[in-house]
Amino acid sequence: MGATGSSGVRDGAWVVARPGPVGGGDGPLEWERRPPPVPGAKDVLVEVEACGVCRTDLHLAEGDLPPRVPRCTPGHEVVGRVAAVGPDVTEFAVGDRAGVAWLAGVCGHCRYCLGGRENLCPASTYTGWDRPGGYAGFVTADARFAYPLPDGPPAEELAPLLCAGIIGHRALARANLPPGGLLGLYGFGASAHLTAQMALARGARLAVFTRGAAARDLARELGAGFAGDSFDPPPEPLDAAILFAPAGELVPVALAALDRGGTLAVAGIHLTDIPALDYRRHLFQERTLRSVTANTRADGRDFLAAAARVRPSVHLTRYPLRDAPTALADLAADRVTGVAVLLPDWAATGDSGSGRRSER
Repeated sequence: MGATGSSGVRDGAWVVARPGPVGGGDGPLEWERRPPPVPGAKDVLVEVEACGVCRTDLHLAEGDLPPRVPRCTPGHEVVGRVAAVGPDVTEFAVGDRAGVAWLAGVCGHCRYCLGGRENLCPASTYTGWDRPGGYAGFVTADARFAYPLPDGPPAEELAPLLCAGIIGHRALARANLPPGGLLGLYGFGASAHLTAQMALARGARLAVFTRGAAARDLARELGAGFAGDSFDPPPEPLDAAILFAPAGELVPVALAALDRGGTLAVAGIHLTDIPALDYRRHLFQERTLRSVTANTRADGRDFLAAAARVRPSVHLTRYPLRDAPTALADLAADRVTGVAVLLPDWAATGDSGSGRRSER
């Protein structure tokens, strides 16, 4: 593959060469040898310590999200050390720890940017979609959109916070959960298991609906009062709900589970078709259906500050960078409970070459 040994210097990146199903044939990803990129005037060059594997990466690899640039490198949950800075950078110095997240740039002057809603900027760009992401040895990012990170926590525990955590934070805000209310989570993967812990820390009650038995076990372990199948009825009407699973057929299920005045927030960037809704059953009594679109930098700062206080437990599976196609295939097949994280080959395997490991 071209990845390296004990020095940790890596010489390339994974690219989406041919969007299509993961886990069969040659697959969509291809390793490409290349030198570290040169940072632009406002950019930082980050040597990757860890990169989370997000379902959005899977949508990009399989073609659910049309590629915006050819042979793009996925990955937008990146933790690493700043290796170089552009001449106009004041936010970071060489050696600082930095996080590179989904939102990569905005125009800064449209009505959405000026109104505090930069996540809706029509000119917004994204890491791992518009510019190369973190399935690589190095990545560049606009320093104004990167996050300073503390030195103490392991990189693999910080990486999922940069998308799974941030988007869950925004989804929770969009769901309008009242204090002490019952929150329903549909799907219980990377984002949901972090959002659950943040909601519980606020005093919420939690009901989880997911098809995976291991995910239901994890939900109970983290404090869910109820954990059932995706189509099970709730123990009582939900005050709010978040749909994390990219399954449009669950929208009417979740809406029907809401109490009067409840809100369903749909957190994913991609969703299969939504069946016809029945007005009286699904929307009447002021039930609300809302989408969640990316995040603002303020969302990121607010969430990272809250996570530093709560310290959510990250249930993760580690993969060497060389096994990125396997990580995506495992995610597609629901073989990942919690979150998958890519690490430099030497860091993931150690001296023993033991491959991937799972831990809490």
